[in-house]
Amino acid sequence: MARAVTLIRSTALSDVAEYAYAATAPADSRLIFLAGACPLNDDGSTAAVGDYAGQASKAVENMKVALAASGASLQDVISTRVLVASARQEDLVAAWKVVRDSFADHDVPSTLMGVTVLGYKDQLVEIEAVAAALDS
Repeated sequence: MARAVTLIRSTALSDVAEYAYAATAPADSRLIFLAGACPLNDDGSTAAVGDYAGQASKAVENMKVALAASGASLQDVISTRVLVASARQEDLVAAWKVVRDSFADHDVPSTLMGVTVLGYKDQLVEIEAVAAALDS
C-alpha cells in the first residue's frame, strides 16, 4: 500500500533524537487531525492509574482505533505531540519509550511535553497526532 508520509532527516542536526526532524505529505493526500488520544477504557474510566507507561500504551491503543476509523494506521501518522502530566523527566521518558516503540521504524517528528494537568481524573498521558493518507 502506498503511503503519503515521507520522513525527512538532516545530517546537519544531531542524530541523538529518536525521530525524524520533519515529514511531508503530497498535495493529494487527505490529512487526518486526531483529538488527543487519552488512556480511557470503554466505560470511560482512566486506565493504568499511576502508571505512565501503562497510560501511554492505552493512549496508543485508542489512537490506533481512531486512525482505523479514519482509514489509516500508525504508518500514516505524520507527527505527534505527547503530553505527560509531570515535571519529572523520567516520567516523560517512560511514556515516550512506549510511544516511540509503538511507531518502530516509522519514527515521526514528535514533541514530548511535561504539563501541569490533563483533562480526565487520574490522567497522566495524552497523545495528539496528525496523519496523512492516500485514497485509492
